[in-house]
Amino acid sequence: MNNIDARSIPLALYIHIPWCVKKCPYCDFNSHELGTDISLSMYDDYVDALLLDARLQLPLTQERDISSIFIGGGTPSLLPIAQYQRLFSELRTIFDFADDIEITMEANPGTLEHAPFAEYLEVGINRLSIGVQSFAADKLQTLGRIHDPEQALSAINAAREAGFARVNVDLMHGLPQQTVIGALYDIQSAHDAGATHISWYQLTIEPNTVFYRSQPILPDEDSLADIEQAGQTLLQHLGYDNYEVSAWAGASDAPCRHNVNYWQFGDYLAIGAGAHGKVSIANNVPNLLTNSELLVETGIHRFSKSRLPKDYVAFSATENQTIQNAPKMIGWQEIASDELVSEFMINALRLHEGVAWSLFEARTELNYDSIAAQINELVNKGLLVDSSEKLQATALGQRYLNQILREFL
Repeated sequence: MNNIDARSIPLALYIHIPWCVKKCPYCDFNSHELGTDISLSMYDDYVDALLLDARLQLPLTQERDISSIFIGGGTPSLLPIAQYQRLFSELRTIFDFADDIEITMEANPGTLEHAPFAEYLEVGINRLSIGVQSFAADKLQTLGRIHDPEQALSAINAAREAGFARVNVDLMHGLPQQTVIGALYDIQSAHDAGATHISWYQLTIEPNTVFYRSQPILPDEDSLADIEQAGQTLLQHLGYDNYEVSAWAGASDAPCRHNVNYWQFGDYLAIGAGAHGKVSIANNVPNLLTNSELLVETGIHRFSKSRLPKDYVAFSATENQTIQNAPKMIGWQEIASDELVSEFMINALRLHEGVAWSLFEARTELNYDSIAAQINELVNKGLLVDSSEKLQATALGQRYLNQILREFL
């Protein structure tokens, strides 16, 4: 891969805040209960590590602006506002931010009773994603959430009143003993409260979770299908556009730029415990990995960070920092050509409008001919749109994405 033009690929930044008040029984993210041993120095040390991590990744930008930032967790709203002020003040001296940068922060209603919404805006955070999951008290209790329906409504209202023009609300469906009416109530409540974007996704049972070890009784397949169809109909009626499998943008909002960059196989730096990044290297960048044994060659690379916050912070205190060892970049590897197709498809086929074939070739340096046989077979099965211009799943294909993806593994 010698001709990749990394500078034409959008670059985002993911920031991971690893703490939460209570680990939810369905959660398989890298989150750690805060406990009672919290201190301001702990926050100071973590933000110090984030900033060191960012400085060491500066060469990976290859002179590109940061087009979007997503602060995920854990529960990012647990980090004090003073730390966000320090973090973003420094990040602006390290990276070049795009003039119209989108900065999203995840937040949970149970940690937002006295949230400094106006201060978030002043820092530059201009989009909130509030993890409500349901507006039914019994469902929240089953899901292990620490907020109640009133707190959820209050958080959305407070964010809008503070001046946030873009507020996403996360909702789950297919919850234990959930009915169609219950699922529709959640959607309507989010809309009425002022959600400009709704992420509506089905509860799945993941390994290494409490629900996996002690599985709740979920609605049967017919009930799940009824909930999904009724929910989609209501969301469309309310004016939301289903631009991705579980993402719905309201008429006054736009798709989440950061997530669309993932789905279009863009690049993203990553700082924080357990964070994952992906970068396309246009050519050997001088001093990118000083004193490291890693080869920095033209190609597409993935990397990840130490999962435990204490390990992540500890590495930031070691001497002679390089990208390889500080705060600890692990799993650095080039994505092999035979993996690029599946990596691209897993992301791009989530977008209902698909992506241009020219994007596939630009982001992977592979050509259409290399997968023409699989594409033709899927077109003949009615799973992909018959188009020489773009890659797009049909309505039937959207229902059977896993079947499509198996063709490229």
